[in-house]
Amino acid sequence: MLRDYQQLAHDEAINWVRKYTEPCLIELPTGAGKSHVIAAIASTLHEISKGKHILCLQPSLELLQQNSSKYIGDYSLFSASANKTCLKHPVVFATAKTVKNRIHRFGGQFCAVILDEAHRITPTIISIIDSLKEQNPNLRVIGLSATPYRLGTGYIYRQDEKRKATGHDGYFLQRVYALPARYLIDKGYLTNPVVGAINSGHYETKDMQVNKGGRFNANDIDKAYHGRGRLTSSIVADVVAQAKDRQGVMFFAATIQHAEEILESLPPELSAIVTGNTHKDERALILLAFKARRIKYLVNVEVLTTGFDAPHVDVIAILRATESVALLQQIIGRGLRIADGKSDCLVLDYAENIERHCPDGDIFNPEIEAAIKKKGDYFVEAECPICSMINQFAGKPNEQHLDINKYGYFIDLEGNPVETEYGPTPAHFGRRCNGWSVISGKFARCEYRWTFKPCPHCDAENDIAARYCAECKGELIDPNEKLVADFIAHKKDPTQVQTDRILTMICGHTISRAGNECLRITFTTPHRVFTFYAVVGSKDHARFDALKSQPLTVTYQKKGDFYRVYGYNEIADEIPQLA
Repeated sequence: MLRDYQQLAHDEAINWVRKYTEPCLIELPTGAGKSHVIAAIASTLHEISKGKHILCLQPSLELLQQNSSKYIGDYSLFSASANKTCLKHPVVFATAKTVKNRIHRFGGQFCAVILDEAHRITPTIISIIDSLKEQNPNLRVIGLSATPYRLGTGYIYRQDEKRKATGHDGYFLQRVYALPARYLIDKGYLTNPVVGAINSGHYETKDMQVNKGGRFNANDIDKAYHGRGRLTSSIVADVVAQAKDRQGVMFFAATIQHAEEILESLPPELSAIVTGNTHKDERALILLAFKARRIKYLVNVEVLTTGFDAPHVDVIAILRATESVALLQQIIGRGLRIADGKSDCLVLDYAENIERHCPDGDIFNPEIEAAIKKKGDYFVEAECPICSMINQFAGKPNEQHLDINKYGYFIDLEGNPVETEYGPTPAHFGRRCNGWSVISGKFARCEYRWTFKPCPHCDAENDIAARYCAECKGELIDPNEKLVADFIAHKKDPTQVQTDRILTMICGHTISRAGNECLRITFTTPHRVFTFYAVVGSKDHARFDALKSQPLTVTYQKKGDFYRVYGYNEIADEIPQLA
């Protein structure tokens, strides 16, 4: 029997897949019972598809076992971790890696993919879905996540259940159902989290920088944590003191070395550590002991953030800094299950994560942004003139401090768009509107483009990276691109006359095969290295001898086996551009 919100989530997903083929998403907080929803959706899809196969994908063995156990009826397990690779039954619970390695066994019998922990969607999972779509173009995809956003890219869905755009280019077209965590707390389905006071020092993490992948730099992590043994001991002592009358404590550490330092300051008979290096059998025994409350303190490094449930946990001690809002939410979620004798969950943040991701102090209302991967260092909001969607793009440099109108174009002092020969100038790097609408029962992306390549054959607007027109299929030839291509071809051919910058020049004397004294000059240019021989007393020698300083450029051509030099200090060849 599903709870009311679980039934609603199920119904909205089924209603969506009955109408549309685009991927949809369900957002349910940790502890909401996603396993029950997955089982119910799988059962209904099996029924309405008249016996076709349903693939339920999970990122771990723990979630595979958890989700499959909630399914009522026959099912198959397809996971090397579970030592099962069976496709006997229509509903298949699987792990992505195993499916990827055996994708040849999957075919057109699959009508849907249900993806748990959808925020962890990877190129591997996408390739699995694409392979199944090749066999069945009508394949449905339903994702479920407690934290539907990813580090660096923001939300994984494009619009919410009210078709309000997120401004992010997520894999899932629409979130069809979302349940606030506060609802579950108010109904008594989840434990209330309480952010506790820090009675010791904390790790200085505000100045930690992220790399291009959105991850903290290793040097910054080392600076913040390693060699801070005294601070770590003080923090652990504070946690132990605040957890005196509590049932279970989970520590989240930054590195294995850091985790070991934490363990050293804990009561040895009541504590254990789990890392990526812990053998699976030992790990299983430790987790069993923790769930049985034979140990009170469990230290881990990035292995128990998802798919692990110990309802009695009532203290979450966060000693690591995380770049990811989703990871912070998942960590806190480990302590929100209800249990006997548990009134709340104490959250102790010693690495400034709540301040970083939840500036208003509400851990259920984090700031979700996508990292700007373009040249700009700010966002520009651009309303689409066609569908009115508010897009969010990386801004272009604005050295002249021009104003920007609501449509995302630079404007002059009179409020008019700044025009060029190519039209109004966008203040951002966005190309096309991210809005979607239903046309004749099918979702279609908005056609408005801020930047486009016109087709010379039919005048249709195409993406600037397109090679062929979307309308007439004619080849799109950018004049500048053609000039550049011709230039590159010219520079690759030394038999064509070239004028290049001189990087280095080495001079010496030698005797030719004919017995003539020669000046030997070896030129290094951006395009090649070549040697030129000038017979002493010749015009070539005189031309070189007349130079008052080292030349900046050389004009040359390869003739047979030798190079000829025609002059110096001419204007170097440059990549041409249309005016």
